[in-house]
Amino acid sequence: MPQTHPDPIDPALTGPQAAAQLAARGTSVAPGEPGKPFANMLCFSVYAAQLAFNRLYKQLLAPHGLTYLQYLVLVALAQAEDRTVGELGEVLFLESNTLTPLLKRMEAAGLVSRRRDSADERVVRVALAPAGAAVVAQVECVPLDVLAAIDLPLGDLHQMKSAIDRLSQELRKTPA
Repeated sequence: MPQTHPDPIDPALTGPQAAAQLAARGTSVAPGEPGKPFANMLCFSVYAAQLAFNRLYKQLLAPHGLTYLQYLVLVALAQAEDRTVGELGEVLFLESNTLTPLLKRMEAAGLVSRRRDSADERVVRVALAPAGAAVVAQVECVPLDVLAAIDLPLGDLHQMKSAIDRLSQELRKTPA
């Protein structure tokens, strides 16, 4: 069984460097503390933060009849009124087989309209419907409401977002 090592790992090392050094020592990062089995797992911290965000967004979006993913679609369409399903998938990091059923439900609810591209029938274009534009206007306050719910210094939030963006970018480079 891997043992923890009394010599700390240099915090300036990259993930691959630290992993190689830990492996060479025969040590592990995963074991947590008593009562906190995930204390050393970055993935669990990100997961727990995501759950907390989901609860907050659910509370803020439920009065508008939206899920978080529907909200993101509306925000993306508000910034660029006419997008292809593929373009939406790129900005939301979703595959079309996940996005298409969501867009069909949003179309049925009158929030978006979908149409085949006149130049290429294989391409589906999505735009805000009038009802969707009205909902976008109603939820413009959501980012401020989220900010108000997080009692941390703004500089810390900017640093966290930058770090999480870098983390996400690195993880997307990893072959599946």
